[in-house]
Amino acid sequence: MPEQRQRREEPEQSSGLKGAIQALGFFLLAQFIISQFFGGKQASGSGAKPSDVPSFAARPARSEVSDYSRIPDLVSPIWPSDSGLDMSIYVSPSVVVPSFKSLSSDNLVLEEKNFMVGNYSDTREVDTTIKIPKEVQRNGTLWAHFFIGLTGHQLDPTAKDYSTDSAVHFFRPLNQYLPKKKVKKLKNLLASTEEAAEEEDDGTPDVSIASFYHPNFTVSVIPDSGTQKFRQVHPAVRQHMQLEATGARDASGQNGWYYPIVFLNTFWQLKTHMMELNSTVDTVPLRITLNNLQNWKFSMMASVDENAKQTAKQAAFGGQTPGGGDGSEFEMIKEVLLDTNIYLLATTGVVTVLHMVFETLAFKNDISHWRKKKDVVGTSVRTILANVFMQAVIFLYLMDNSENTSWMILASQGFGILLEAWKITKTVDVRLRPPPAGSFFSFLPYVVVFEDKHKLSETEQKTKEYDEIAFRWLYILAVPLLAAYATYSLIYNTHKSWYSYVIETLVGSVYAYGFLMMVPSLYINYRLKSVAHMPGKALTYKFLNTFIDDLFAFTVKMPWLHRLATFRDDVIFFIWLYQGWKYKVDYKRVNEFGQGGDSDEEEEEPTPADASKAKESASSSGKDGSKQTTRKRK
Repeated sequence: MPEQRQRREEPEQSSGLKGAIQALGFFLLAQFIISQFFGGKQASGSGAKPSDVPSFAARPARSEVSDYSRIPDLVSPIWPSDSGLDMSIYVSPSVVVPSFKSLSSDNLVLEEKNFMVGNYSDTREVDTTIKIPKEVQRNGTLWAHFFIGLTGHQLDPTAKDYSTDSAVHFFRPLNQYLPKKKVKKLKNLLASTEEAAEEEDDGTPDVSIASFYHPNFTVSVIPDSGTQKFRQVHPAVRQHMQLEATGARDASGQNGWYYPIVFLNTFWQLKTHMMELNSTVDTVPLRITLNNLQNWKFSMMASVDENAKQTAKQAAFGGQTPGGGDGSEFEMIKEVLLDTNIYLLATTGVVTVLHMVFETLAFKNDISHWRKKKDVVGTSVRTILANVFMQAVIFLYLMDNSENTSWMILASQGFGILLEAWKITKTVDVRLRPPPAGSFFSFLPYVVVFEDKHKLSETEQKTKEYDEIAFRWLYILAVPLLAAYATYSLIYNTHKSWYSYVIETLVGSVYAYGFLMMVPSLYINYRLKSVAHMPGKALTYKFLNTFIDDLFAFTVKMPWLHRLATFRDDVIFFIWLYQGWKYKVDYKRVNEFGQGGDSDEEEEEPTPADASKAKESASSSGKDGSKQTTRKRK
């Protein structure tokens, strides 16, 4: 028999404030998850009154029940809510268990006496090691057989004095059958033909079901489940309810009883902490915690856990899931809740909301700025084209490397591409023209060309010139870096195909050097000695999001070099702040480029009729009006 440690009447260790915050956060998270998975809240009870079902001791004989229903309407606890329980748990590869006398002591993993139902401070723990039978190594199920009864009563179903009135037996699996995705084999594109042949597909399916085991289990007794409408209980909850073994009913024949709900809690088991059971696994550790759990927590955990597993399995086999994704989102939420400090988690939640708000405001102000823009002063057309290219590369990368990527992420990325493409149409005219004779594209009937919307002013011509200079130096810096990275990746890294290699190389360069796309704009600001043409509000919101990303860099596990890389955009932001300080902008007047600052209202151009009326009014006002107007301008 393994060594057992009991903790009875143990006081709470956490402080009241921290416990309250954790409980509140847990409740809010539960409500959000339930609304996402089920579309509404799941009621844990039915509203039935305990008086609707008499006590089990007052049940009539089966022969006295005329209108018998095989499926009960109301079910009530068979034993009092403050009963003491004896519990034994045996492990076996079979669902059929012989008498206790024929079982080996190695099969007994827990034996507790007088566990009090409803005493939330009564917690028992056991640590042991169990042997994995050959059947389980060959993808069989490892069953945990629960023998539970009122204190002092017989638990062995094969004994003569055993009674289902005072004891119950049921079994639960300790291992889980979860989808296991095939690890896609990568290859070195420069490898020889023989090496490439060894890495060819071996014919195994992309998704298979494997047996996984987690060493930690919590066995929770639910003391306050009360009387419930059996047909309306959530299926995930109903599978944990054991109806009275003889099928007894009350006088109406419609209502019955059920044994105490014993919940084998796997809610907090993470797949990353599980081990796959196969022929190489002979023994595994087992830690069991026995406690009481509130009914509302049990209902939430059972429902959410069951739906999360079904969603993950559906996504693994290519099915559609709510909100897209690969079914591992809930696993990530649990991992964050387990591994992150409660205060840091709350801070992260707040800044996540701020991140979404700032991103929305950045989109809104960026669109507003470009909608009112009537010239190309200070605008780097090449930067916009480069942004379209980089956004498209990231989109292709998400499509190529992320199976079942959330449609929300893809939609956001696609909207960013459309926004940058729209900026091009606001800056230049996009036309299809026949290619010039003797050009590289002369074999094509038409090519895409960018034409100025109007004759460029002197300042706009300077902007175009400065843009060319900035990108010339940018090419000198970025192209060798891209070539070096591409060469290194081709020689030392492995890839799925040449297409994946090209996409991964380009997206790696985008993530590494994407911040350089702001450099031409800074150079144009420096040469024009002005930042009036810049979308100030949109840039501010974008850079605020950059600082939030800096915070995430220290809350999410990542290499230090990657953390330092998140501060690159901060350098650009501080340079832009310095330029904004040096080149002051008065937003209350029209600036030197004919723009009305950041006013949200566009000035309407006067119609010919309005202009005629204004002219007549001016001529009839005479000299006094002219003098008055002159004085006002002064």
